[in-house]
Amino acid sequence: MELWYSLVSLLPLEWAGADGLTFMKNALLAILVISPLFGLLSTMVVTNRMSFFSDALGHSAFTGIAIGVLCGLAQPLWCAVVFAVALALLFTLVRRHTKLASDTVIGVFSSTAVALGIFIATLGGGSFTKFNAYLIGDILSVDPAVIALLAVILLLVLVLWVTSFNGLMLSSVHPALADSRGVKVVWQEALFSSAVAVVVTVSMTWVGLLVINSFLVLPGAAARNVARNMRKYHLFCVLFALVSGLAGLQLSYVLGSSTGACITLCLAVLFAASLLLGRLRR
Repeated sequence: MELWYSLVSLLPLEWAGADGLTFMKNALLAILVISPLFGLLSTMVVTNRMSFFSDALGHSAFTGIAIGVLCGLAQPLWCAVVFAVALALLFTLVRRHTKLASDTVIGVFSSTAVALGIFIATLGGGSFTKFNAYLIGDILSVDPAVIALLAVILLLVLVLWVTSFNGLMLSSVHPALADSRGVKVVWQEALFSSAVAVVVTVSMTWVGLLVINSFLVLPGAAARNVARNMRKYHLFCVLFALVSGLAGLQLSYVLGSSTGACITLCLAVLFAASLLLGRLRR
């Protein structure tokens, strides 16, 4: 980390000097790691029309945290990861074996998960306020260990994209054609759902459950307005996520506001600009 701190100190920012704010430098590194991750996943979330899927996973992660706290676990986050992955796999199974639309299945799982989480959190007269931090998040509290974990997840997602992207895309666009080509659609969907579940769960403590869905939707939505092919679609997704992350971090420092909310607002501005640009190019 000392090398990273030395590099950041070269930036012409108030908090980036040698004696600057360490937590801001950690937050900057976290954004550089997580932005490409959310950008890549956003391409498939938007293509699969699963915009509220991350909300359902966030609610399930919250429930997993509540279960972990109830069981007295020192690290309830891992309980949340397991619970979210299990819910994602169950969602994939139900969606594939019923005639219900994806948004209906997501609504069922999301409402059930949040109700179960609130039930467990308030069981025996317990207070819900101790879980408020997960709703808003605080990227400024991220530590190097979490950043290292996010970097490992990013590496795994990149490997997934390199080895399975064609199958993932074909499965999302035309499942029947994918089946006829020998693509294991269920396994592809389960793999992608699990990846989103892990990312959402690990990131929720600093992104916040109230805005984490925007991180998975807005980059892909903005990129679709201006991209002309799949390569540019991915490029714009990652670029929009990265630019918004950096701008939102600096904006939150200047204004003293929530970093997650500032990043979301920057993404919304980029979406509006891309929508206007896309209409002008027609």
